[in-house]
Amino acid sequence: MTTAAPVKTQYEAIIGLETHCQLSTKTKIFSNSSTEFGATPNTNIDQICMGMPGVLPVLNEKVLEYAVKAGLALNCEIAKYSKFDRKQYFYPDLPKNYQISQYDLPIAERGWLEIELTDADGNPVRKKIGITRLHMEEDAGKLVHGGSDRLSGSTYSLVDYNRAGVALVEIVSEPDMRSGSEAAEYAQELRRIMRYLGVSDGNMQEGSLRCDVNISVRPVGQEEFGTKVEIKNMNSFNAIGRAIDYEIERQIAAVEAGEKIVQETRLWEEGSQQTISMRSKEGSSDYRYFPEPDLPPIEVSKEQLAAWKSQLPELPAQKRDRYESKLELSAYDARVLTDDRAVAEYFEAAVAANANPKQAANWVMGDIAAYLNANKLSITDIAITPEALAEMVKLIEDKTISSKIAKDILPDILSKGGSPKELVESKGLIQISDPSALEAIIDEAIASHPKELEQYRKGKTKLQGFFVGQVMKKTSGRADPKLTNQLLGKKLKG
Repeated sequence: MTTAAPVKTQYEAIIGLETHCQLSTKTKIFSNSSTEFGATPNTNIDQICMGMPGVLPVLNEKVLEYAVKAGLALNCEIAKYSKFDRKQYFYPDLPKNYQISQYDLPIAERGWLEIELTDADGNPVRKKIGITRLHMEEDAGKLVHGGSDRLSGSTYSLVDYNRAGVALVEIVSEPDMRSGSEAAEYAQELRRIMRYLGVSDGNMQEGSLRCDVNISVRPVGQEEFGTKVEIKNMNSFNAIGRAIDYEIERQIAAVEAGEKIVQETRLWEEGSQQTISMRSKEGSSDYRYFPEPDLPPIEVSKEQLAAWKSQLPELPAQKRDRYESKLELSAYDARVLTDDRAVAEYFEAAVAANANPKQAANWVMGDIAAYLNANKLSITDIAITPEALAEMVKLIEDKTISSKIAKDILPDILSKGGSPKELVESKGLIQISDPSALEAIIDEAIASHPKELEQYRKGKTKLQGFFVGQVMKKTSGRADPKLTNQLLGKKLKG
């Protein structure tokens, strides 16, 4: 969750995003070539994605299913009738010299998603961002620049067509965002939804999620939009926020200096933390769209639409609402737990096994998350089951073990699994909660340290912690901490 950062009060930023999500299909949108990432260059290609004469594309049915599910999850209206179009442009990584996309009749339109930010007091603030359209299209290849020249940089470029023909959905937002933090949060929520659906992995580092930002500024109160600038080359959500905030300031400074904002495409330069001009921005007329003659129109039946809609999972925003209202978790806890669907499902399974929701959340977000991060694992890799976590939480609640003992045994259970109850019993780690047994150990600890006792009674009351430590040492950490402190407090005072 990010905090909204407003621009200068006399100006308003108008921000919209165009997001390309690579769909997680095993084969390409119009052919059977593999979509495997990291394959040897130009090995995942065929006659169709290379545009050889006489070949015909055939739509991958899974692409349509994934696109419709994504549209439904984004509250879009699914078109009963849509079609593909040819988008003409000439670039080395586009083997056919045109891209098959959708223009005037996309598969989905008029939707929205909800983002969540925090205000200055840390309270959650929700905002709906409109979705203009979602359409299917094929990806282009990838240029790989090589060589080195002091003046011109690269001395040659290679083309890898493995990505050409990979299935994408392009999701175009309404210009409803007003800051870099809002745009970054929108992109993150969009990725969460795609991952929950299982239609895209959303890995920005592999190019599975690519965002282009359209941004302009205008004086507050002005209805007319300013001149729009597009920003590309942002490889993280943090970079999206920083690039937008920089561009807002750049445009405001230009307007105040009386300069004209040029409609163009700019690149975010990570090293210098600024945007730089790349080229003038094309308009839709430059692409010379016309209906794709080799593909029939698409019609989605009511029955098929209903079937796909029934397969949608509970989405992140719905989970967050339920965690807060039904499980009484904080907005922060709900946010962290629902960021990854597998983590949310693990947590819910622990709660279903009668774990206290707040305690289970603390363990999942704390020690378990730290273990996963340290070992570069996902939650599906750990050996402790949700039921075992619930068992451990119960052992703490009924004072069979302390939180410290739980922390001590957790690494063993995370790596090997098993029952926490059986483990603590086999190792003799059950907490000592019998007052008479604890009093004898406390008396022994006090008698062994007369000097510290004298200092305590002269006013160094912080030494109670020293005596607690001695009791814990004698009991191998099995003494009930709360009861130990209560009994020690009485005995130290004499």
